[in-house]
Amino acid sequence: MSQTFTVEGMSCGHCEQTVEEALSGVAGVESATADHESSSVTVEGDADASELVAAVEDAGYDASA
Repeated sequence: MSQTFTVEGMSCGHCEQTVEEALSGVAGVESATADHESSSVTVEGDADASELVAAVEDAGYDASA
């Protein structure tokens, strides 16, 4: 299953990597691909959306489904 979220605050490739690494630690995430230019991240897997948002916020960014 694919889920896409809006992520505010990413401005570079390092930001993308930080968000992707934060999401990779969530149970059920198969992959995460962040794009600072579109302010979004796409997550593959069956992780709970609220856990994904919480992981992004814990990494210092604002996220919404």
